[in-house]
This record gives sequence, structure tokens and C-alpha cells, in this order.
Amino acid sequence: MTPARRSLPLAIAFAAALLTSLMTSAVQAAPAPKKAPDWEIAEWINSEPLNLSGLKGKVIVIDFFQLWCPGCNSFSIPLMHHWEQVFEKEASEGRITFVSIHTVFEGHNFQTPKRLRRFLKKKGINHAVGIDRHIDGKRLPETMRRYNTMGTPEMAIIDKHGNIRLQRFGFFEPAHGESLIRTLLEEQYAPEKASLTR
Repeated sequence: MTPARRSLPLAIAFAAALLTSLMTSAVQAAPAPKKAPDWEIAEWINSEPLNLSGLKGKVIVIDFFQLWCPGCNSFSIPLMHHWEQVFEKEASEGRITFVSIHTVFEGHNFQTPKRLRRFLKKKGINHAVGIDRHIDGKRLPETMRRYNTMGTPEMAIIDKHGNIRLQRFGFFEPAHGESLIRTLLEEQYAPEKASLTR
């Protein structure tokens, strides 16, 4: 056997080992679902106050937006309208909830609650909208900090157990999000039972 032929099986074995190693790393790198932090809202529009614990058992779609954000106006707001139509039956059955959070981290003097109310009416946004709470001395509002959002638009999809199953900044493929929502709607929900004390 020539040296070249002898080295061929070694090269194949090395390549196979490398491929196995890469595949194992990829599987290990897949992120586990992360518990969604509760939001911190200064004021609710179109809704009574909402919190995550009260929405357990439902799929939740959140749009973190600003009224003057171009990407929100061209992508996330129209997508929320679209999904509200697609999942109208599931929403009427109480299986899915749409929430927008006005996460203002710039232009505070312009993006006021008064302007936001006019904006929501003009855009026909009728689902629950929360105004992210600012704490004096902090640049970023509280819910933005808790979710570690990169800006606006950013969307999150939360499963029935309160886990974030998708969180994306900017544009993403809507079909992927829609497919995930359908999967989450079909997942079983087992409420956590309170432990009995004697």
C-alpha cells in the first residue's frame, strides 16, 4: 500500500470524528427555553393590567415597539395585525394573547402617552398595549432591561408555561414565527399544582 493510500483511511476517520464533534457541539449549543420575566408597565391602554402569571395556559405574542420606529411601522405592527387575523378563532377561545409594549429608550419628549394613544387609534391597534416603566436615573425602561432587548422592533413568543420560545430583533421570517405559534397552540398545558402542607 502506498503512503497516500495508507493515509486515506486516517483522513476519513479524522473527518468523521470532526463531524461527530461538531454535531455534538451544535446539539449542546441549542438553547433551553428561558422563563419570561414579568413586564413592568407604567400604564395599560386597551386593557386592564396584565401579568404573565395571569396568562399561563395561553400562547403570548409580544411586540416591543416605538411609535416612531420605521421597522415597527413597516414590519412588526403589520405582522401583529396579520397574526391577529390568522389566529382570530384561537384568540376568541382565549388560547392566544397579543400584547404590545411601548419600549421608549429615545425621543421621550416626542413619544408621549398622548401621542401613543392617537397613534394606536390611527393604526387600528386594539389589543393590550403597555407603556414600559422608566425609573429615574436609568436610561433604559424596565421591561426592556428585563428582556435584554436590542431595540425596536423586537418580538417574543412565549409558550403556555411562560417560557420564551422565540425572541428576535428586527426582521425575521414570519412563516417561522407562525409555524411556531401553531406548534405552541397544540402543546399540552399542565398547570403547576400547589404543594400541600400539613
